[in-house]
Amino acid sequence: MGRLGVRDYEQILDLAVAILENTDPEAIWSLITKHLCEVFDCTGVTFSGLYIAERVLRTEAWAPESHGPIALDLTDRYPNPDQHPLTLHVASGGTSPVILSRISERWRHSPWYDSARETGGGEQLGLPTPGDPLALRSLILGREQEFTDRDLALAARIQPLILTVDSQAREFRRLGAAAPLSVSTRHDLTPRELTVLGLLSEGLTSQGIAHRLLISPHTVNRHLEKVYRKLGTNNRVSTVLLAKQHGLVP
Repeated sequence: MGRLGVRDYEQILDLAVAILENTDPEAIWSLITKHLCEVFDCTGVTFSGLYIAERVLRTEAWAPESHGPIALDLTDRYPNPDQHPLTLHVASGGTSPVILSRISERWRHSPWYDSARETGGGEQLGLPTPGDPLALRSLILGREQEFTDRDLALAARIQPLILTVDSQAREFRRLGAAAPLSVSTRHDLTPRELTVLGLLSEGLTSQGIAHRLLISPHTVNRHLEKVYRKLGTNNRVSTVLLAKQHGLVP
């Protein structure tokens, strides 16, 4: 595994700060793909999920240019989408970032490589983002020059941050379906605080919320302290009752 330099850790910190400053959960993947495109000097980065049962590839975010969500039917274009090297890696339980040419001897002689070269990104690095039980989801970084051990090490350092963000974004969407964000903004609650509040209303302990969001119980308690202060409460029961009265949680 390659060694990282000071600049590499600065770039990781830059991404963390950008994520913390973001207030729109729906824009988080566009932010991440754009940042990774710059960090790894890529010609393109996508965040996609392969739905094997439907034989559909859904791409949610793109960089450097956003094309919006796209669902691609793979039935005609790729006879065996489940045989893509990254798909095989994730389907077999692989969660670590991988360089596709290293896990597949025939990568550069595959239809996927030819398709990637059309956009200038034949060399690819896959960064799995598990979490959706219906899809094999990954960030795919593409460029002309080969990826190195240093790139792999940097991706491995960035991955925990991305997985935490993904977990929180999915919970926010699930909870937000019953409690519109426009309601919470009147109480000055951030999306992260609203997510913690929603899980609290479902009866989860600090440990349970931490496990669900891939953060520490200490971080959960800090979020709860801010929620109490903003809602003018001092315990979990009164906080959940007030939140329900104001439509902040289901």
